Amino acid sequence: MPSNHFIRVAAACPVTHVGDIDFNVLHIKACIDRAIREKAKFIVFPELCITSYTCGDLFLQQLLLDQAERGLQEICTYSADKDTLIAVGAPLNLHTAVYNCAYLVFNGRILGIVPKSYIPNYEEYYERRWFTPGRAIVDRTVDLSFQKAVPFGVDLLFGDGLFQFGLEICEDLWSVVPPSSYLSLGGANIIGNLSASNEVVSKSDYRKQLVVSQSAKCMSSYIYAGAGIYESSTDVVFGGELLISENGNMLRTNARFQREDEVVTSIVDVDRLNLQRVKNISFREATPLVPWTVRQIAFSFNDTDFGRFDRNVDKHPFVPADEKQRQQRCREIFAIQTAALAKRVEHTGLKRVVVGISGGLDSTLALLVAVKTFDLLELPRKNIVTVTLPGFGTTDRTYHNAVELCHRLETDFREINIVAACLQHFKDIGHDPAVHDVTYENVQARERTQILMDIANKEAGLVVGTGDLSELALGWSTYNGDHMSMYAVNCSVPKTLVRYLVDYVAHEQATSEIAEILIDILDTPVTPELLPKSSEGQITQKTEEIVGPYELHDFFLYYFVRSEFAPDRILFLAKMAFADSYKEETIRKWLKIFVKRFFTQQFKRSAIPDGPKVGTVSLSPRGDWRMPSDASYNLWLNQL
Repeated sequence: MPSNHFIRVAAACPVTHVGDIDFNVLHIKACIDRAIREKAKFIVFPELCITSYTCGDLFLQQLLLDQAERGLQEICTYSADKDTLIAVGAPLNLHTAVYNCAYLVFNGRILGIVPKSYIPNYEEYYERRWFTPGRAIVDRTVDLSFQKAVPFGVDLLFGDGLFQFGLEICEDLWSVVPPSSYLSLGGANIIGNLSASNEVVSKSDYRKQLVVSQSAKCMSSYIYAGAGIYESSTDVVFGGELLISENGNMLRTNARFQREDEVVTSIVDVDRLNLQRVKNISFREATPLVPWTVRQIAFSFNDTDFGRFDRNVDKHPFVPADEKQRQQRCREIFAIQTAALAKRVEHTGLKRVVVGISGGLDSTLALLVAVKTFDLLELPRKNIVTVTLPGFGTTDRTYHNAVELCHRLETDFREINIVAACLQHFKDIGHDPAVHDVTYENVQARERTQILMDIANKEAGLVVGTGDLSELALGWSTYNGDHMSMYAVNCSVPKTLVRYLVDYVAHEQATSEIAEILIDILDTPVTPELLPKSSEGQITQKTEEIVGPYELHDFFLYYFVRSEFAPDRILFLAKMAFADSYKEETIRKWLKIFVKRFFTQQFKRSAIPDGPKVGTVSLSPRGDWRMPSDASYNLWLNQL
């Protein structure tokens, strides 16, 4: 995996003494060294860290301003040959105005100076006493004592190929339209915020929300570095909060109120950010709103080695790791499913639904959705026609779970054995029933669907589909068999999440008797039961032994569709996520199968029934995913 897709960034909070330039520079250098040891290529320091933020009227002293420039020069000299971008804060004295600025330093030079756009002058803030707003400054340069014609303004974008950096300062983030919004529209995918936000009760929570929200709106990484406790003076206390966010996700935080130099780092996935922007039409169409022409300041890293890949890659991106959040997610999805089915039932004016019940996870979830829907609509559960259709591979375990669950839920339960009908069909088409091929399997799937459809016609009801998102991705369904229904309630629920939804109902909404059945269904291997059971009556056809582990396929699906990643990139991330579970050759094997099946089975997805979108990934041809059925997979497969 090429390292230039990722970059390690850092937020730093040095120990400072108010007005002591030498002391502050010494600790800034120490933080730079530490960040570089950790392979950080971009380091963000707090606002006015060279002088300290709480200097008050000392900012009007020429001595402090001159020494700040000297300290800045010392940091520039120190940065030579370090190949790391450093954002530090210091005042800038321009004739009759002093600006609160962020200086971007690289390899011994200042690449540019960004003034603070919004100067707070309310509650505990009195910055207008010392500083002038810089939001109108564009297309300017300034001369420093040690470097001439330094770019100066809010229109600066600093770029090294894939990585584009922008800066704003503290209050800028709190404004109605933060400068980072314009910078992002101009191309910045990594934003640094040099801040000195004091602490009051619950302010940290709000600050984190702002950072996460801005990174999401800008589809960027957002690095926030707050002034530390040694800035605390007179009536205010600072906590030194350090935050690194990416596209609405908090990657790294620290514990506030540290009493030593502190640096936190994280790996940022810039390629993912850029791909999201390409996909998002609203982002592209907002670019004309930028009120100035971006000045691109080019520079070049010697390398972008990010060191050890310590970024967390979630094995199960569809399933929240936090139990409380997972329960909330399941509650919301279940509500979406039931609301969607209720709308369809009300709209059609039909009072019945038909659900094929196998004793497996998917049909169980569809049934639970139907029951909840009918309870909401105050329709009798007897209007839910549940049909179990045992065939050649049906085992006692799945059969008894299906029967018992339908009885406990008080549905209109029916049993129709399909063996005789399938044998007759084999005879009609001239197929030897001893040959257990795709014809043998699909005849059963289509026979079941035909029966369900005909019952729905007879009862004036809707056939509720049971297939899930993972099966749609792999084409793991029989065309015009279980592939078809009149409304598919599970169509955007991935297999890894189906399990948790059933578990949620078992523990949150079901009686103890029903919960017991649901838990046993959860423990049953995933299987279509289309091949004959063993002589001991056990399942012989296990889906994951044929197409591969669903946790891998759901991982592949998420990054292929949601993030638009190429297979080699998905392989790299999968190796990181599943390092303790699967060998590389195993992951590669199943990824190849995923690619082949995803492409070759698009024709099935092009003809699927309606169903509710519940998450960020959907394969409906009428919405999220539009792909030609005849697209070749060679380009994608060749990467593996």
